[in-house]
Amino acid sequence: MEKSLTLSDWSLIQSFLAVADTGSLSAAGRQLQRSQPTLGRQIQALEDTLGVSLFDRHARGFQLSDTGARLLPMARQMRDAMSALTLTAAGQSQQLDGTVRLTASVFASHHVLPPILAQIRTAEPTIQLELVPTDSSENLLFREADIAVRMYRPTQVDIVARHVGTIELGAYAARSYLDRAGTPKKMEDIFEHDIVGYDKSDLIITTMRDMGWPASRENFPVRCDNQTAYWQLVRAGCGIGFCQKAVARADPAVQALEFDFQIPSLEVWLAAPQAMRQTPRIRRVWDLLADGLIQADL
Repeated sequence: MEKSLTLSDWSLIQSFLAVADTGSLSAAGRQLQRSQPTLGRQIQALEDTLGVSLFDRHARGFQLSDTGARLLPMARQMRDAMSALTLTAAGQSQQLDGTVRLTASVFASHHVLPPILAQIRTAEPTIQLELVPTDSSENLLFREADIAVRMYRPTQVDIVARHVGTIELGAYAARSYLDRAGTPKKMEDIFEHDIVGYDKSDLIITTMRDMGWPASRENFPVRCDNQTAYWQLVRAGCGIGFCQKAVARADPAVQALEFDFQIPSLEVWLAAPQAMRQTPRIRRVWDLLADGLIQADL
C-alpha cells in the first residue's frame, strides 16, 4: 500500500531533484554534500513511498523514467514553495545573533573579503559568518547564501541589489618573466609573448576582440579558469595576465604593463533575497559589507 509524503520527507524530494538534474549519485552528492550511499537510500525510500520507479539505472548513470519525468515539474514546484516558505519564515527573525552565509568568487574570497569580514566580526561578535568561495552563481532564493558579492548586476526577480564599487583591471607579468622575455611596449606586442588565459571561459578572448584585438585560444599557451590559480601562474612567470589593480599593486613579484588602452572594469554588487534583506543580522552584515567594499582600495 502506498504511503503519503510528509514534510519530513522533503530531503527525499531534494535528492530526487539533484539526481534528476545531474544524472548521477556522485554529482548529486557533491551538490547536496551527501554521500552516494545516503542518496541511493533516499531515492529508494522515495520510490518505495510512492510505489513507482523514478529512474532507469544505467552504467553511465541515472535517467528519469517516464513516471519520474511526469513528477519532476511537481517536485520543482515543491522546491519553490519550500524555498519561499523558509525565506519568509527566516525573514521574520528579529534576533541580531545568528549565522549569515556569504558567497563570492574564489578570487574575491581570497584577496578582497577576508579583512572586511574580520572588521564585521569585530563590530558584531554575536554574528557568525560562513563564506562560500565559488565561481558559479549560488541561488539566493534557495538559501544557498544570504548575501552574494557579484561582479555583475543581478537581475533575478525577488532579489535586491546594490552597486558598491568598481574594480579596475590591468595587464601584468612576473618580473622573472620580463627578465627572460622582455617587456612589451604596446598592446599588440603581447601577442609575441606567452599570455595566460582562461580554459572553458571565453571572457578574455571576447573582451580582446571587442576592443579590436584579434585573439584566439592559440594565443594562450597556459590556461586556467580558477582565478586564484590563474594569478599564481602569472606570478610564477608563465606569461602575461590580467588582474585587479589593487591586488597586483600589493604584489612585488609582478610588474604592471603600461599600455595606452583601458581594460573594461568590473562592477561590484551586493545581492540578497528581498524576503531576507530586512532580517536584522542580514541587514547589519549587508551594511557593514557595503561600507567595507566602498572603502576598500578596489
